[in-house]
Amino acid sequence: MIVWLVFAGLVFIAASSGAVFTPGPWYDAMRKPAWNPPNWAFPLVWSVLYVMIAIAGVLIWKAEGFGTAMTFWAVQLLLNALWSALFFGMRRMDLAFYEVCLLWLSIIGFILSAWPVSQTAALLFIPYLVWVTTAATLNWTVWSLNSGNSP
Repeated sequence: MIVWLVFAGLVFIAASSGAVFTPGPWYDAMRKPAWNPPNWAFPLVWSVLYVMIAIAGVLIWKAEGFGTAMTFWAVQLLLNALWSALFFGMRRMDLAFYEVCLLWLSIIGFILSAWPVSQTAALLFIPYLVWVTTAATLNWTVWSLNSGNSP
């Protein structure tokens, strides 16, 4: 039970970055692509993904403890928390884009290193990979559409 609470707590801390660094009027005023997901989709999707991230972390921890997969899990969580601070907090769409590319790579790293340890944990990260791919594409597109607003 303690392991579940620890992982839920770690994920909650990372997720809190999105609550601290919110889009606000600056982002609302930006040009966005027609395929931009509706605002209500972001908290809904992220809530589900954060639960899956925590479960995957617990599965890997219980199966092998601290190893390569757990290292990738920790790295992706740190990068996940950092993105909102870069994009919304610092308003650095450029740095946020490069950072989300690193996040994407760390998710791939987790999936590949988790697969031999727990296929369930690896599969739990597939929707996360899809969403981060979408988020990276959206980051790049918004940055491109608003290049006059970027640093």
